[in-house]
Amino acid sequence: MSEQIARGSFEITLTPGEGVLDGTGRFDFVKTWSGDLTAQGAGAMFSAGDPGAGAAGYVAIETVRGTLLGREGGFALLQRGLMDSDGVTLEYAVAPGSGTGELVGLTGALTLDTSNGHTWELTFRLPD
Repeated sequence: MSEQIARGSFEITLTPGEGVLDGTGRFDFVKTWSGDLTAQGAGAMFSAGDPGAGAAGYVAIETVRGTLLGREGGFALLQRGLMDSDGVTLEYAVAPGSGTGELVGLTGALTLDTSNGHTWELTFRLPD
């Protein structure tokens, strides 16, 4: 398995939902991925804290279906974001064992740049 890198951007639509626990928020979302990954994504995001005061966090899970560098299939992304006085931290990881189709065995992590839209870079491995 050699390491590969894919790049692109996505468009996201968020829909507010009912929080599952007191003091939490929820958003359902859909994404359209473009670039080296052409796909549709859907997921749910759960948040807590006070974003207006600059202190909050979220976790999300997203299923993605499409084509990654010519390989068709799907996978799940696990996301975590934190915002505090030290800045913003975003982590995205491919859920182990979630790959389907030609993406079975996919592992990797995604970095996201939100300074001008949503551009991403996925560093990943796939079985040969």
